[in-house]
This record gives sequence, C-alpha cells and structure tokens, in this order.
Amino acid sequence: MLFKGTATRPGGFIDREVEGVGGRMNAGTSLDYTYYHLLLPARRALVGIDILSDISVNASLDDGQLEREKRVVLEEMRLGEDAPMRFLFRQLYEAVFDGHPYGRPVIGRADLIRVLTRDQLMRFYRQHYVPESFTLVVAGAVSPPEVLEAAARTFGRLPRSGVGRLPVSPVTGARPKNVELVRPGTYAYLGLAWPAPRLDHADTPAVDLLVAILGQSRSSRLTRSVRERLGLVNTISAGYSALEGAGVITLTAQLDPANLARAEAEILKELRRLREQGVGRAELERALTTEEARREFRAETAEGRAFVLGHAETIWRLEEELAYTDRLRSVTREQIHAAARRYLDSERFARVVFVPSSAR
Repeated sequence: MLFKGTATRPGGFIDREVEGVGGRMNAGTSLDYTYYHLLLPARRALVGIDILSDISVNASLDDGQLEREKRVVLEEMRLGEDAPMRFLFRQLYEAVFDGHPYGRPVIGRADLIRVLTRDQLMRFYRQHYVPESFTLVVAGAVSPPEVLEAAARTFGRLPRSGVGRLPVSPVTGARPKNVELVRPGTYAYLGLAWPAPRLDHADTPAVDLLVAILGQSRSSRLTRSVRERLGLVNTISAGYSALEGAGVITLTAQLDPANLARAEAEILKELRRLREQGVGRAELERALTTEEARREFRAETAEGRAFVLGHAETIWRLEEELAYTDRLRSVTREQIHAAARRYLDSERFARVVFVPSSAR
C-alpha cells in the first residue's frame, strides 16, 4: 500500500518514477520487522531516499487500492497453504511459539484481512510508522556525505512522535507438541522444532555451526545418513532462525509416507549420537567453511549488503554483525557439543507431520 501513492505522488507516480530510471521496488515482512527497498542506479540514490521518506509518513492508503490489495493477500495466503513446506514451517512456528506473536503467520489471518478497513489501517500506520522506528540503509557506489545530507533533509525533518519501539514480548518455555495433518499430495512431510537462543545470545554462533553440521550441505550428518546412506527421505534440511526475542531450530524432510516412522527414528538417533559424542574436528571445519561462504554470498551485491546491515541495525547491533564471522571462527567443538545437549532436548520439541490423503 505504501508504494501506491502519497499526497504529492498520486497513484502510479512512484511506479513510473522508479521504473523510468531502470529501478525496481519491493516490500516484505518478517517476524521482527517490515522493510521497503528500492534498487536504483547509484546516481539516483538520493531520489530513492526522498521516495522512502515520503511513503514512510505520507502514504494515502486509498480505500479502493486497499480492497485490491486485500484480494492479493488472500490469494497469497491460499498459495502459501497449498505449498507443503511453507505450510509446514508455519505449523512448526505456531507449535513452538504457541500463544506468542512469533507463532502467528506473518501474512496475517484471512478473517481479519477480509474485514480490515482503511480507518483501521491508517490508525496502525500512524501509530507504528514513526521516525523513531525507522532504519535507513544505503549501499552502493554513492557519496556518503551526499547520502547523509539527503537523509537529514528528508528523514531528519520528520516530526518525532515521542513513541519508542514496541517492546519484544517475552517467550515462555515451549511445551512438547505433536501435530498430524492429512493433506492432498503424494509425499509425507516431517518437521521437528526446538526453542533456541535469540539473536544476541552468546550461544548463537555455536548453534549456527551445530545446525550446519546437522543439515545444511551434502556433507552434513543428516544428509549423509538419512538420505544418502539409508535412502529414507527425498530432502532433509536443518535450519536456525535467530530472532530478536527468541530462536528456533528446525529439521524438515520430504519423504515417502511408508518411510515416515523409520526416518524419524533415524533422525532422533543421529541427534542422540550428537548429544552424546559431540562433533569431529573435520566436521567443524566444514561447517565453518559453509557458514563463511553463506555469509559472504548474501552480502555479495549492494542489495544483499543493504539487507544484512539493515537487519543488524534494526534488531541487533551493527558492530555485532561486523564481528560475527570472527565469533564463528572462535567456536570450539566443546561449545557445539554443549549447545547440542542444551538445545536439542529429546523431550521438549514440537513435531508436525503431513500425511498424504493417498496414504490413508
């Protein structure tokens, strides 16, 4: 809605302004923040700053446009529920963060979207889109003094609201939860999830490497044992999402429903072995190489660097992001072993299974 027009840039004007110079724009939401970004030729960066400052506080939120956007969002919801892996993650987060905002779908709920009015949307916009909550990031071949001057001329002149950032709701300890759903399709989907440390926790680097060892490359433990050696799954992956207020470790797999019980048993056996025996030196070195490459790749472009820096400055500290690779390099095998014992609790995790209707 914000790109659809302001008092000085009517509907369609921003599209023409950006696309006319070969640029593009997009917006997105996450569990911790919302972002709006413009990808423009470097010489047009100052125009981009002006556009972003304008939409941040002057969006028209046209009633007719709202109804069109509601239809788009409802269709995105439908597509998301039809995508098994995406829906699996949503169910896992709902199970781990039961009763917490992190357990709610980022896209919202269909019943609330359908009845949302412009007045409600405008109240939310006025309450939360305030200068105290903004983080402006500019990356690329630009002049820092010119960028700072443009930021002061635009964002710097916005009247302050006196309202600080919303506090992060505390996350209570997760209870074991088991969810089984029958869905259309041919394959079964298995998801396991554990509460994990939040972004600024001292254990975060060790958990990052622990998850890389478990299932983020072809050489990782679960890939080699459950997929390559035993052939029980089509895909298997481990993930760690370190959020501002909490974190979550996930293990997900797509497989033949006939293999479900054995595959789950083998996954839990591999986790038990890791908790009991720890990790090898070569595993740690491979995991570190994987993590370093992933971090370098995501900041390879100006757009990628802007996302990395904006994420850090918004919900973390920029200094911590810049020092994070060094923190990864300092992690020991003993710290990873301790993280496995602490966070991969054999009794306290969420389990979500999708069984295809064809298997019933």
